[in-house]
Amino acid sequence: MAVVQLRGLSRPMPPAEMVESLEGRFEPAPYVTAWLREVLIDEGGVLTNDEHENLRQAEIGVLWTTVLNRRHERRIIGQAELGDPQQGSKWSRARAVQQIEDWFGDVPDFIITLDARYCAVCDDASFCALVEHELCHCAQERGEFGEPKFTRDGLPRFTLRGHDVEEFVTIVARYGTEAAGVTALVEAANRGPTVAPARIASACGTCLRRSA
Repeated sequence: MAVVQLRGLSRPMPPAEMVESLEGRFEPAPYVTAWLREVLIDEGGVLTNDEHENLRQAEIGVLWTTVLNRRHERRIIGQAELGDPQQGSKWSRARAVQQIEDWFGDVPDFIITLDARYCAVCDDASFCALVEHELCHCAQERGEFGEPKFTRDGLPRFTLRGHDVEEFVTIVARYGTEAAGVTALVEAANRGPTVAPARIASACGTCLRRSA
């Protein structure tokens, strides 16, 4: 099995002055979006994953943040959201849209927020695992029979996607991988990583929001 080597991979880093500051801030990072496209999304990238092909037409905004975020006693280090604010009153949504447009120039299909302090110190494989985890939450809507959905203008209709597998360890232990629906996951784990071993030490805000 071919394993992609990360040595020499130049990854984007958060601004040092932001990481060192005691303030809680958000800062747009268009260079991270460009890196995601070049390395993970577009054809021919070092780590291109065909599962992200649906994102080649998506507008993705990325934010660094130094705002500490905890949920269920876990530190959140990344989160994917739909770009268009979904909740709130008319004024609060309009205010949010104005802020998003100030950051990105328009309202992107998705916004990915990354913990700047974590990303400043984690290893390359863990950074790649984190950002790709968030990309996996970004998906094109599917119909009843798995067909991709489009808008009236012919553009992809986007949504947030859950995990491929959600199951209790005890169910797998008692009834096996096939009954629990995790056979593909176990087989993938047994084959080993195709990029590199990684550790996402904390949590994804998108996952915890869905499980709340």
